[in-house]
Amino acid sequence: MSDGTPVSELSRSDFLKLAGLSALIPLPGSVASVSARRIFTSLLSVFCLLLLPQVSLAKERRGEVTVSVSLNAPADAKRVDLWIPYPMSDENQEITGVSVRGNYSAMGVYREGKFGNNILHAEWNAPGSERTLTYTFRVGRKEVVTKKFPDKEAAIPEREFEKFLTSTSLGATGGAAKEYADKIIGDKKTTLAKAASIYDWIVENMYRDPGVKGCGLGEVDALLHKLGGKCADIHSVFVTLARAEGIPAREVFGIRMPKGKEGEITKSQHCWAEFYSPGYGWIVVDPADVRKAILEKKITLQEAQPLREYYFGAVDENRVAFGTGRDLRLNPPQQGKPLNYFMYPYAEADGKPLNEDLYGFNLGYTIAFREL
Repeated sequence: MSDGTPVSELSRSDFLKLAGLSALIPLPGSVASVSARRIFTSLLSVFCLLLLPQVSLAKERRGEVTVSVSLNAPADAKRVDLWIPYPMSDENQEITGVSVRGNYSAMGVYREGKFGNNILHAEWNAPGSERTLTYTFRVGRKEVVTKKFPDKEAAIPEREFEKFLTSTSLGATGGAAKEYADKIIGDKKTTLAKAASIYDWIVENMYRDPGVKGCGLGEVDALLHKLGGKCADIHSVFVTLARAEGIPAREVFGIRMPKGKEGEITKSQHCWAEFYSPGYGWIVVDPADVRKAILEKKITLQEAQPLREYYFGAVDENRVAFGTGRDLRLNPPQQGKPLNYFMYPYAEADGKPLNEDLYGFNLGYTIAFREL
């Protein structure tokens, strides 16, 4: 698994090969003899490469993910419902080879209306001692690099991004968050400069708390005083502070691929964040992974500087994105209250939640990964 090392630069020799110029550089003992046409063609290749806005060197990773469920539900329940995050293909990942099997009564894939999250839903419509489901998919994931920042910014179309500018149940954009955000950004004027100030403040002041269960709940007011948490906590603070300053922002919820070729990832959920730069698009950030590296590698803030620079505008390829949004009403709708966020399976029996909490590790599911 990548530790967040920045995108590798082409070596001089690799660049020359890429440009078709390796033939122009004589090896020791060789005779340099090329035609004028060959020289012109090779120089033209270099010129064309230099005109490209960015040579993509994004790293990729491929693997297979299997979610196995043996649902812990009352045997006499007349109806049991299960919702599982269902990742889809986009510009950063390709999902193929989807397989779902089990002893359910009905199963389907649905889309939640407000944020467009995709959901695998299964139901069991009779009492039973065993309720099983196995969901497998293959994923090809690319490193995401969004670092070609614009020189000028347009106005933010607020109506278009309204849902990424408003408060959530655990992240109010007024009150303490607004006070903190105003102090953090100072006299910064542009979206990029404001977002960078918030990112820097989080990296310098927050910390990863390994004692927090799961990825954290993202209770922003409490976090502004405690300052410690995990990825959902840290990115909830980033998103709320950004929104408090009129910057569209959102969490992206997903799961990590393991460091090795295979392994269990039942508790490897991870989230990161994005903010919208007008005239450019969504820019990714992951200050939580900077703080994770500081804790686990026992390095200083100064020693983490390369990671700090990398994770403002990039995230590694070792993750699968599920979706976004807070306070979610699923599809089909759950009978329980809206979900804080949807990164873990959720289940109900006869309309009552089976999850002991947001993370639902009591439901009886495991998630495994193998590299392809």
